[in-house]
Amino acid sequence: MSTAVMASTSSGIVDQSSDTDEGSSQQYYTYFHFSEVQKLAPNQTREFNIYLNSDEFLYGPFQPKYLGMTTVFSVNPHFTKRFNFSITGSVNSTLPPTLNAYEIYTYNAWPQLNTNVMDVEAMDAIKSSYGGGKIWQGDPCAPQNYSWEGLTCSFQEFDPPKIVGLNLSSSNLKGAISVSISNLKSLETLDLSNNSLSGAVPEFLASMTSLRFLDLSNNNFSGTLPPTLVTKSNEGSLTLRLDGNPILCLSNTCNQPKTRSKSSVRVPMIAAIVAVICILLALVVVFLVYKKKIFRGGPDRTIIVAGFHFGGSSRDILKQKQWFSYSEIIKMTNNFQKVIGVGGFGTVYFGFLDDIQVAVKMLSPSSSQGYKEFKAEAQLLTRVHHKNLTSLIGYCNDGDHLGLVYEYMANGNLEAVISNAHAHFLTWKDRLKIALDAAQGLDYLHNGCKPSIVHRDVKPTNILLNENFQAKLADFGLSRDSLANEQEYESTVVAGTLGYLDPEYCRTQRISEKSDVYSFGVVLLRIITGKPTSVSTGDTQIHVSGWVEQLISTSGDVKTIVDERLQGEFDINSAWMAIELAKSCVSSPSVNRPTMSQVVYDLKQCLQMEIANNNGEGHTRGRNAEVSSIFLPLDTRSEQPSAR
Repeated sequence: MSTAVMASTSSGIVDQSSDTDEGSSQQYYTYFHFSEVQKLAPNQTREFNIYLNSDEFLYGPFQPKYLGMTTVFSVNPHFTKRFNFSITGSVNSTLPPTLNAYEIYTYNAWPQLNTNVMDVEAMDAIKSSYGGGKIWQGDPCAPQNYSWEGLTCSFQEFDPPKIVGLNLSSSNLKGAISVSISNLKSLETLDLSNNSLSGAVPEFLASMTSLRFLDLSNNNFSGTLPPTLVTKSNEGSLTLRLDGNPILCLSNTCNQPKTRSKSSVRVPMIAAIVAVICILLALVVVFLVYKKKIFRGGPDRTIIVAGFHFGGSSRDILKQKQWFSYSEIIKMTNNFQKVIGVGGFGTVYFGFLDDIQVAVKMLSPSSSQGYKEFKAEAQLLTRVHHKNLTSLIGYCNDGDHLGLVYEYMANGNLEAVISNAHAHFLTWKDRLKIALDAAQGLDYLHNGCKPSIVHRDVKPTNILLNENFQAKLADFGLSRDSLANEQEYESTVVAGTLGYLDPEYCRTQRISEKSDVYSFGVVLLRIITGKPTSVSTGDTQIHVSGWVEQLISTSGDVKTIVDERLQGEFDINSAWMAIELAKSCVSSPSVNRPTMSQVVYDLKQCLQMEIANNNGEGHTRGRNAEVSSIFLPLDTRSEQPSAR
């Protein structure tokens, strides 16, 4: 970039051409790199336009930055038999146009199908689990001669390639065996030897019906082998290698007690008896104290128990959560003095539990729908626990008064923070962290809960922020379990918030995890753009996703899309990746949307790009940058190739 080719006059042309094969129409992708290498005087201007084949305007007028680099590129191909580009000085230019470098790529179509989608998702998760030590990029099995290192793929004429072998031997792996390996349904050979893997050998390995060879040698596994795995090995249906695991029990005799003399047994036996008696006495004391606490509101109190059953003894409810009387709630909230929000079924109040700040959500007596949501939220919060989901401290079920007591989130909800109503301004890094936190919470509901849970009301007001701006997903009143054997179920009433509702769900009344993905995509656009779901364009209102599409098709400049309050202070590649991710989340049909696991993975990549630039490892800041990119979404006459 320290040199450039220059036209002889200010209105001259820098012209390069390339011929395609005779009679064919080739697809081209172009990248032009510009930098001003001369210090211009105040009365000097270098400004030019870029054309294709003499008459097709590509971009301009454009002035290169002094000692900075700008790349002008297109994401869609040019279709032509002869490729010729021209760089012509504008009418305002006093200096000839320059070009520092250019790249032209041709698209070669691969007749081979992409790898099985489930296998791709599994490999992405495995790569994420183990830190991506190997150079794994693109499609795992395609092209056929360029499969990922360590993979063996099966290729059938009319079926997508499937992964049948995974060799991660000597890859410096640590921790437990990734459960994502179980999603490789056609896997026949698995080699994890010569690593530092630890923990128990998981049961799911015995359930992989296609697995014929398993090498776990030279690791640090412990515990006892799953009996089914031992049986398969003994029957000869599985070749199993386990040597080099010094603390792994290779037979069921490991836990059998050794024969001891009476004298060696007597002392431990006496100690054990004394310990048991002490424990029993302690349990009796705890039980009496607990009984006094539980039954102080009356033994026949109406309460919530699993399965939405109401009525019965307080022993059945939320056994690990604290019960509060209504008088305690009044004291806790200072007679409901400070309202901090309105939830799915009532009002939320600020309060103190001893010295701990809490949020108290009370059911409105007149809310019949809120009563159902209260039950749903209480039931769900008893069984979900994740750092990015709001935590339930206790509950109130005293006469007609129903309420839930949560941890207090000092910085309110994302909607208030992302708007101008909050004193704290979110940097691009802050926004990506919040998006990642919320995505991780939603991913836990989808993939960490059995059966999976569909939130149904993902929106900025249901994303709460603590004092450290850690995001936690809240308000589970509309959440529903997915059916045990189905990915979606039919809902008689469309529930959610306008602007964040999946149009496909509204049309079919069939909700799935992909409905949450759509809502999250809109939330991500809200985070990226700072715009509400409905954006004004002249006399019309359009959805924020359509507004982003318009800007991409017209200007292609990422800085016109990202919240202008950031003033360009963000990594351009990180921003583009986040925008593309949000677009994929709101795409139709829903089958084209990513899973929340994929969303989490991509957001981590976006965040890593931004952190690298903040640490001086990159050169693509949006403002005062040494490197910038201009995105040209040119029209095409066919679908652009899918990314591998």
